Amino acid sequence: MRDMGEKRRHGGHHVHGVGFGVGHAEHDEKHREPKKLDMSGMSMDTIPHLSMPLGNITTLDLSNNNLQSIPESIIARLLNVVVLDVRSNQLKSLPNSIGCLSKLKVLNVSGNLIQELPATIEECRTLEELNANFNQLTKLPDTLGFELHGLRRLSVNSNKIAYLPSSTSHMMALRSLDARLNCLRELPDGLENLGNLEALNVSQNFQYLRDLPYGIGLLVSLRELDVSYNAITALPDSMGCLTKLARFSAAGNPLVCPPMDVVEQGLETMRAYLTARMNGAGKERKKKGWVPKLIKYSTFSAGMMTPGRATNKVHGNAATEGLLMSDYRSLDGGAVASPGFLSMLSPRRLFSPRRNSPKHH
Repeated sequence: MRDMGEKRRHGGHHVHGVGFGVGHAEHDEKHREPKKLDMSGMSMDTIPHLSMPLGNITTLDLSNNNLQSIPESIIARLLNVVVLDVRSNQLKSLPNSIGCLSKLKVLNVSGNLIQELPATIEECRTLEELNANFNQLTKLPDTLGFELHGLRRLSVNSNKIAYLPSSTSHMMALRSLDARLNCLRELPDGLENLGNLEALNVSQNFQYLRDLPYGIGLLVSLRELDVSYNAITALPDSMGCLTKLARFSAAGNPLVCPPMDVVEQGLETMRAYLTARMNGAGKERKKKGWVPKLIKYSTFSAGMMTPGRATNKVHGNAATEGLLMSDYRSLDGGAVASPGFLSMLSPRRLFSPRRNSPKHH
């Protein structure tokens, strides 16, 4: 209550580090210091007119109000903001001018009514943490991962998302991905490229999520995995390779392979079971099934890749798209499998005399 009274006596907001004595030289330096503008918990329906310069504001807290919109003009003036917190309001959308926040690192929009993030959010290339929990999102921008290379934490739990964008596999710095309580049908291809991912939570997607990609076993840094309360009947054998995994939950799934009694015996038992399967009769089938993927992504380990947008680098007659390796050049999958290429390896071709040999002149 005392804090609320202080806010109201200062015109409804706290400005930390701001000197209001206009014309006083001793405050000139303070005006250039980083500042936090705290307007949280004020029961505001709209943001009042702000006469102060916003260029030095590094943290803006508008959380726990009743805001239904944020003016484009205010966001566009926050040229140096690093943290923007608008959680627990009634926002149905974010202003497009959010793309002007070139220094933004933390964005919290959780607890609103947002159905779609603006495409301009991709311009916030310094963003490290995005929290959009408890909204009404049905999807994320398709190319989000192509631009937000520095994103370390992505939280979109408690929404209505059916598919994560394929560009998610380009978020090479991502350490935590929370997509529980959605309607996920599947996880994106290329998940194995997230070599720094330490925590993955896709629990409580209930009847929608039935399978996990084989590449989940190539997440070399994964320590926490929660796939509980889905409709998964089998875990990929590749999960036997998750040597750093310390916490795992698959409760509430109709698991057949491995049986739930194996899972309940602990991680070591489960890893041993899956490793035995991977090295058993199904080894060749799994290996062959992954050759096209290894060719497609031009990688045999997540640590060797460098991020990049779809490129047009050509190997032979075919253009490849996706991630590029720094020191490795792969054969193009389409060229290897083409009839023209295979015909070059036929016995008749290999052992017949060359056309330019003396016998042909």
